[in-house]
This record gives sequence, structure tokens and C-alpha cells, in this order.
Amino acid sequence: MRTLLTAVGVGLGVALLLFATAVPKALDAREHRSDVRSTYVTAEKAGADTLLIGDAESVFRDKSVWGRLVRPQGHDAPLPPGVRRFPGPGEMVVSPALAALLDSTEGRLLAPRLPYKRVGTVGDEGLLGPRDLVYYAGDSTMKPGDDFVQQIKGFGNVPPSQPWDPVLLLLMIVVLVVLLVPVAVFVAAAVRFGSERRDRRLAALRLVGADRATTRRIAAGEALGGTLIGLAIGLAIFFTGRGFAGDVGVFDTGLFPSDVHLSPYLGLLVMMAVPVAAVVVTLFAMRGVVIEPLGVVRTAKPPQRKVWWRVLPTLTGLGLLAPLMNQPEDESFNQIQVIGGVVLLLIGVTALLPWLVEFTVSRLGSGSVAWQLAVRRLQLTSGIAVRPVNGIAVAVAGAIALQSLFTGIQSDYRKFTGADLNRAQMLVLAPSQVKASRIPEITKKIASADGVRRAISLASTDLGDKAEQPSTSTSLTVANCDSLREVAHLRTCEEGDVFLINAQKGTDYTGPAAKPGEHFFVSPSYDDTSPAHPVHWTVPTHATSVDPRPDPSGTVRSGVLATPTALPHLAAETLRYQTFVTVDSANRDAFEHVRNAAAQTGAMLVPMTLVSVQVDNRFAAVEKGLLVGSGAVLLLIGASLFVSQLEQLRERRKLLAALVAFGTRRRTLSLSILWQTAVPVALGLALACATGLALGAVLQRMVNRPVHFDWQAVGAMTGIGAAVVLGVTLVSLPPLWRMMRPDGLRTE
Repeated sequence: MRTLLTAVGVGLGVALLLFATAVPKALDAREHRSDVRSTYVTAEKAGADTLLIGDAESVFRDKSVWGRLVRPQGHDAPLPPGVRRFPGPGEMVVSPALAALLDSTEGRLLAPRLPYKRVGTVGDEGLLGPRDLVYYAGDSTMKPGDDFVQQIKGFGNVPPSQPWDPVLLLLMIVVLVVLLVPVAVFVAAAVRFGSERRDRRLAALRLVGADRATTRRIAAGEALGGTLIGLAIGLAIFFTGRGFAGDVGVFDTGLFPSDVHLSPYLGLLVMMAVPVAAVVVTLFAMRGVVIEPLGVVRTAKPPQRKVWWRVLPTLTGLGLLAPLMNQPEDESFNQIQVIGGVVLLLIGVTALLPWLVEFTVSRLGSGSVAWQLAVRRLQLTSGIAVRPVNGIAVAVAGAIALQSLFTGIQSDYRKFTGADLNRAQMLVLAPSQVKASRIPEITKKIASADGVRRAISLASTDLGDKAEQPSTSTSLTVANCDSLREVAHLRTCEEGDVFLINAQKGTDYTGPAAKPGEHFFVSPSYDDTSPAHPVHWTVPTHATSVDPRPDPSGTVRSGVLATPTALPHLAAETLRYQTFVTVDSANRDAFEHVRNAAAQTGAMLVPMTLVSVQVDNRFAAVEKGLLVGSGAVLLLIGASLFVSQLEQLRERRKLLAALVAFGTRRRTLSLSILWQTAVPVALGLALACATGLALGAVLQRMVNRPVHFDWQAVGAMTGIGAAVVLGVTLVSLPPLWRMMRPDGLRTE
């Protein structure tokens, strides 16, 4: 049973370590698939080997739908990856996940957006993951030069990726260390399951002639045997668990199980390091135990732990990180130094906690019977009670440090857009190929969608002093009076009016960017090779100055505002239109109805959801990875704590049965178990908070941020750690009650 408990504990830790070694390869495979279907390099001229491809991406209930419209220009046009033949006009090929979604009840809301006949399936080589929602649809109306349309000769041409900035790279390194160190701590604790009973068994071997060196070899062999079984269990969990990679992952698309495979070198390192660590930990733990033929000397009062060497890891870690403080933001951090410093600081928790618990419990006074039972148990064998708490303390310390680092840098990666979500929640962009005459129809179509309260359209373009290569320019916004009031403070407005926007307050120039009677060209050409049909226009003399107002997206406009009849008719064809949409918050599908209405217009409209805060993609990926990794570590913590608790209760089965037989109430024994767990946990969490705050302060100074803590988050992290321990303790009460039965006194 002890070997099995050790194997299960080691197996859980090994499985998580193996998954960690497989993540880089899985992400590389996903990145490769993304590169394969990319179209960054365009073809200059149409030919038999070119393809017109247009963006048709969408969103369905926070899930990205990656869509492309295709029109081959010749018989040698390149096929998209995973597609066997081009879909004709009105046809589409879809990914298996999108096909399943369209066939489901939920997919009925998405179907109007994809009014194509399904004629095929996109293969895995064209997907990022098994849950990737992808389609390619045939379209015969696209032309070269249209907005959101590319003319290409092939797929897979990608520019070099931008390097990670030093702060984000530091964040990612700390995330990996914080997630993996608790795993290593738990593996080290698992190999010491049942150490008390093992020592008594080794004493019997001394009685029949074994010397001390032999007992140490036997103990190391037992630990090694359980660890090897644990490696087999870890491998089984890994190969079984990777089959669920498509359902659990950092990315919404999931990962293909075939992409989650062992890294030969990292996997071999784990398989070799864990058995070696098991033997080393066992031999190190036996240094303080003297096994004699008639018993184990540890039953006497253990010597008091020394504190001087236990603070060395913490001081060394601080010494490694201190030189990195106040480093220039554009300078990369020494990764070895960062990893070493963070690891030593976290390991310092495991070194200090046994001394702290022993120091505290030796000074605890009397109390209830349950309290006395718990305190006496801790005074005799505090090390056994501390072992499972070490992992919790390390995890909480790391989580607090990470949260502090997130608090310090999140303002750099979370930008307030200034969008006023009370005025509009969506923005629909129209490409330049949409004729101005269709805009009223499109606006009406969107406004009539279910859940839409209001839809207003505005048009914009440039004004230049010359038809080509203007030396001075300003912007022009065209809309009716109701819509213009969304971008400027208008006292009065009638059709035919023109307004000149004053510059924003606080700038050097506060007057309007244009003057009444000034001559301009609407939509001038900035490129000698691009076609341009600029229209001459003179600002009316009756134009008045107005102050700007941020539009619903947060943009403050400048230049000239005009109602449609104030411009020449030909100028309307050069405008680009956007529509702000206000939806009913009570209608949870209002956004989907707007997207459907935009798709049903037949134009390549781009519906966008307005957000008040925009998060950097890489920062969001790291944050989501931390969430997934933290969940896995918490599951490991809970499982390992439960196994450890069962092991301790099994060791005390006869003692518990004897106490009950002598009249001790079961309620008293249950409370003693709770107290025995609560005291080390409370001390461990206090030490974790102090270490986490110190590490968080150092990390914030390393990225040149003022030291600031989110105390609510610190309390939440500490509470989660305490809740895990409390939950495991409550779950272990039923086995405790079974062990209190008189059957536990039987022996042979």
C-alpha cells in the first residue's frame, strides 16, 4: 500500500512535468499550421497560378470563425491547405468542428451568416486545432484591388515574427517556474510516504543482522521501486490525457493529440531526474534517524532544527535578483539568473516552514482535548505534517508574486480604448467597393435586426490641397445631423450645413483645421500608381466652428463635418462608411443578429465588437496559460494532499481505534485532525504571503514599476490555498471514521 501511494503521488507529478515538456512542441506545431495557411505576400499581376482570397472572419458567441472567400484566376491557382478542390460560387468547405456546430441547435443562429452549400471538409493540415472553426467559400464577385481582398500565388509566406519584449519574456519565465516548482516539491514529498512504518521495518532488519549501510540501501531501493512504478503511472496518465488535448488548452481551437508528444531530451531528463531525486531525498531524510535493532531513536524528542542554513536559499535568491532591479526596459534579462533566483526564493519556503512550525508548536499552550491531541502530535512529528503543506505554501507564494508582477505591468498591455459602451456596442466597417447608394439600405438592414435599438452611419475621407501628393491635408466626415451629433457638439444643424472642428484643448493650435472658402480636393491620391478621382470642393462660407466630441469608439475627429447635400455627387463615391450599432443588453443574441444582418447584405462588411479595454494578444495568451496551468497544479495539489492524508491516517489506524475504544468521542478525533492540519497551513500561508510579497516587490522593481500590491488578489490567492486544504481534509473524514472502528485493533 505504501508503495502504491508513493507511485500515485509520483505519477501525478511526473504526468504534469511530462505535459510541461510537451507544450513547446505542441505550440510549435500550432504555429506551423498558422504559417502554412497565411497569405502575407501578394502577386502583382493576375495569371493562371493566382488566387483571389478575401477575409470573411467572424465571431460566434466569443468563438472566432476563420473564414475566407476564394476565386481562382486560373487552373493552377494554389489550393488552401487542407482543401482538396476549390468550392464553386455559393459553395463552401468547412472544418469538422464548424460542420458539427452548424448541425447543432446552437448553430441555427450561425447558419444565416454562411448561406453556402457544403461540398467538402477542411483537413487537419489546414486547422490550428480540432475545435478550429474554419471555412472557405467560393465568390465570383471579388476583384483585384478590393478592400480585404488579396491576389496571391501561394500560401505559407510569413514575415519574421516579432521578438518578445523583455518584460513579457520575464513574465513567461516566472510563470513556468511558479507552476513547476510546486510539482517538484510534491514529487519530493511523495517518495517519503509511510516513512515511519518503513523505519520500524528497517529496525527489524537490524535485529537479524543488517548494518546501517544496508538499511539505507534498502530504504533507497524501496523509494526507487515506488518511483519507477510512479514513472509508469505518469506515462500512462500522459498518453491517456493527451487524447483530451482538443478539449483542454490555452487556445480556443484546442490542440491535436498528435501534436502533444514527448520531447526526447526533456522527457528523458524527467525520467532520469525523478528517480535520482527520490533516492537523494530518502537518504537525506534518514540522516536525522538512528535505526537500532530494538527500535527507532526518533521516538525520543527530536533535536531542535537550526535556522541559519534555512535562510540561505532565500538570501541567495534575493542576491541573484537584486542586480537585475532597475534594469533598462529594452534590455533582456539573464534567464539563468532569473530562474535561479525565483527557484531559490520559493525553495526557501520549504526550508523555513519546518523550522517555523516546530518553533511555533513548541510554545503552544493547553486547550480542549482535540487541541491537545493535535498539538502533541505536531510537537512529536511536525515534519510529517509539514510535508504536504510545503507544496501549498510554494504555490501560494508563487501566485502572490505573479499577481504582483501582473499588477505592475498590466497597464502596459491593457489599453483603455475610450469607447462609450452606453452609446454603441458594435462598429460595422464597409469596404471601399460598397457603393454609397447602398449605404442607406445596409444601415436599414442592420437597424432592423433583432435586438438592435439604433444604427447610425458616418462616412469619412481625406481633403488635400492638391489632387495628387498633397502637401497639406485634413479629414472629412459626412453624415446626417443626428449622426454628426455623435462626433461634435452642435447647437443647430440642418441638411446642407458644414462645420469646422476646433482642435482639442491642450494642443498648441486651438482653431479649426480648415477655413471657410478654402479649396480642397476630396480623396486625393498619395501614390502615383494608384487610381484617383479627386473632386474639387470649396468649404462654404457659412461653415461654423464646433468643438469635437469623442465618437462611440472613443475616437476624437478633426477637420471638417458635412451633411451629404453639401458635397458634390461624385464625392460620395470616394467615402468610406462605418456604422455604429446600439443593441438591447437584454437580448443575449443581439450581436449575432447584427453579424447575420451584415453578412446577408452581400457586401464584405466587417462587424466589430467595441470594448472598453484592449488586451495585448501575447499578454492575454500568457495570462490564459497561467490560468490553465494553475488549475492543473491545484488539481495536483488536491490529489497529492488527499493521498498524503490517507497515508497518515493509515499509519495511525490502530492508535485511532484504541482511542475510540477507550471512550474518546469521534467528534474530538475529527476536530484534532482539523487542528493538526490547520496549524501548519496557517503558518505556511503566512510564510507564503511574506515570501510572495517580497518576490513580487523585487519583480516589480526589475521591470521599473513602483511597488504596488493588489491586496484583494493576495487575499484571494491565500484563501484558495486554504480552501484546497480544507476541502481535502473534509473529504478525508469518511475514511477517518471507518478507521475508528474496533476492527482497527485486530492484529496477527
